[in-house]
Amino acid sequence: MDKGLKQGKLIVFSAPSGSGKTTIVRHLLSQPELNLEFSISATSREARGNEIHGKDYYYLSLKEFKTKIKNDEFLEWEEVYRDNFYGTLKSEVERIWSKGKHVIFDIDVSGGLRIKRKFPDQTLAIFVKPPDLNELVRRLKDRGEESPEKISMRVSKAPAELATAPLFDEIVINSNLEEALKNAYQLVSDFISK
Repeated sequence: MDKGLKQGKLIVFSAPSGSGKTTIVRHLLSQPELNLEFSISATSREARGNEIHGKDYYYLSLKEFKTKIKNDEFLEWEEVYRDNFYGTLKSEVERIWSKGKHVIFDIDVSGGLRIKRKFPDQTLAIFVKPPDLNELVRRLKDRGEESPEKISMRVSKAPAELATAPLFDEIVINSNLEEALKNAYQLVSDFISK
């Protein structure tokens, strides 16, 4: 990371798939007074549906991803499923900071905690919790984006992800979306005005 760069804050949102973190992050990005910009993750998986390189993800080949790991170009990375890597490029955070903005992440639990460990004072790590596992399954099915196998793979990871919630700075329970959006806004607003 460029030491001469004026560093903003890092806002991490993590949760099991289907908790609503992406909806919350999109809402916060639409609030100009928060001065946030989304950190686009890199992945070695193929683009799905209407996803666009440089907007949804930076799509890298498995070889490119592994080369960037070797060259220490990631702030954090993880092999989420076999040969399916996700990570945050250092250059992405520097790009956002260079615009004088704060970085917001929609990222898996272990990646979120790694960022918090690297930047303990300038990171607010928020865990978004679904009301319960049944609701999580219902939301994933309602999306209609994934096969039953993929859904059960995501659901099987959820208990381990939920167990990490106490390691985060804050927990937002998403049983009522309006309330969750309000809580998240308040937490972020308070943090960046410190």
